[in-house]
Amino acid sequence: MIHALRTRTARLALATTAGLFASTLGFFAWQTYYPVQAADGWEVQVLHDSVANAASLLPQADGSLLVSRELRDGQGSILRITASGEREVVVDGLSKPDGMVGVDGGWVFSQEVGEAPVRLSRDGQLSTLFQGNNVQGMFNDGQYLYAIEDRKGDGRLLRYDWHSGQLEVLRSELTETEGLTRCTDGRLLYTEKASGRIRAFDDSGKDPVVADGLRNPTFLFCDSRGLWISEDSTHRARLLRIDSDGRRHTVLTYLKAPQAIVPDGQGGYLLAEGGRDRILRLTPPVVARTAQAQGVATVPEA
Repeated sequence: MIHALRTRTARLALATTAGLFASTLGFFAWQTYYPVQAADGWEVQVLHDSVANAASLLPQADGSLLVSRELRDGQGSILRITASGEREVVVDGLSKPDGMVGVDGGWVFSQEVGEAPVRLSRDGQLSTLFQGNNVQGMFNDGQYLYAIEDRKGDGRLLRYDWHSGQLEVLRSELTETEGLTRCTDGRLLYTEKASGRIRAFDDSGKDPVVADGLRNPTFLFCDSRGLWISEDSTHRARLLRIDSDGRRHTVLTYLKAPQAIVPDGQGGYLLAEGGRDRILRLTPPVVARTAQAQGVATVPEA
């Protein structure tokens, strides 16, 4: 009888453990594969898949798209995807290529590793602009190229003068500052990922907080609809928008490590979802309704 009781107890414990294990696996599988959800009226679809660790996006005048694939140890690259979907590696042998911005006649890219150069690609030639340490976010206004380093306690906000070639340190001792953009009101904004804040660069040196309570904010983008923020979280990440009145809108949920968001040239946006190795197209309500009225089909998200 004692032996039978012990056997039943062991079976019950084994069944409980197996049930907990299965539940845990099911929970993580749900978080991984649960489809991205868009806010009412917005449309989301997969534009390109199988783009390993997609990070920065840079649409080109010919309809092609440059994508940085943020892989480590020289395995990273910058990929060109043509309007017809053909793919070509244009720069390889990189380590965590992350930020990417357009400049006159070319584009600039960074690598989020120590002592890596910020480089310019123009007319098929690569040149070094300056050395950085874990440079991620960048913004170009034509006169200056701004860049920010993702470091713990010793990151910097940098400004490169296109005319003189001089590099100026605007801020130092920053922690996990990743995203960088300038908004239509002239403010230069940057993220503090770990603290969940966005600050505005200020000549006083105080850099006031303009948004907080965020979850791992990374890439930023500003346009007439407001400030766009992607949250670099592995599970249930969001794409947020803060409008001109300061109201927050959750546009996409259940993302996995979203990165850069850029306009698609058709009234919508492209979003790199690095955690799922793909690029999404996001269509706002007015554009989506117009497409439906004209009988243009939208592709459901995979």
